Amino acid sequence: MCISLAAICQVKDLAPYMYDSQKIIEVTDSIIHVSLPEIVVYPQPRDWSRRALHQYTILEMRVMKVYPIAKVAAVKLKEYNSVYLTFKSERERKAYIKKIEKDLYAEFETEIRSMSINQGRILIKLIDRETGKSGYEIIKEFKGGFSAFFWQGIARIFGHNLKSEYDAANEDRMIEYIIWQIDHGML
Repeated sequence: MCISLAAICQVKDLAPYMYDSQKIIEVTDSIIHVSLPEIVVYPQPRDWSRRALHQYTILEMRVMKVYPIAKVAAVKLKEYNSVYLTFKSERERKAYIKKIEKDLYAEFETEIRSMSINQGRILIKLIDRETGKSGYEIIKEFKGGFSAFFWQGIARIFGHNLKSEYDAANEDRMIEYIIWQIDHGML
């Protein structure tokens, strides 16, 4: 008489159902699958040098100043775009764009004029993050290619690039971390 050890090990009373992603799924094997939320790991400030901590603090202050402006810009751009597309003639569109420019100058001119060059760079990237379009694309869409080219030239004189895109995974990961902290109420 020979009894297999493998046959004895396979006899288990398992629940026929398991919980996964808010659904009940029938289970026929004994492997449990659990989906965990993503965990983002960033370097802790206590491990940084004094210089790196100083640079991070400066970046944090810059992002905290321009992030609200970028969020408002994204909301206003959606609003303006929906109205802009309803106009049938080019004359109506141009008049609407002039009105938008006047309103935006009245609301943001003092804040934008008091920004440093680096805050302006961060604002350009955050507008791309919030809207999904670079500053160049937004100007080209509303004002035309020549105007976008002109403002890109002016931006390049001051060390900016309106075509720069937001790269949360690599170049702009610390900005993304600061925004994550702001959104979660940690800053």
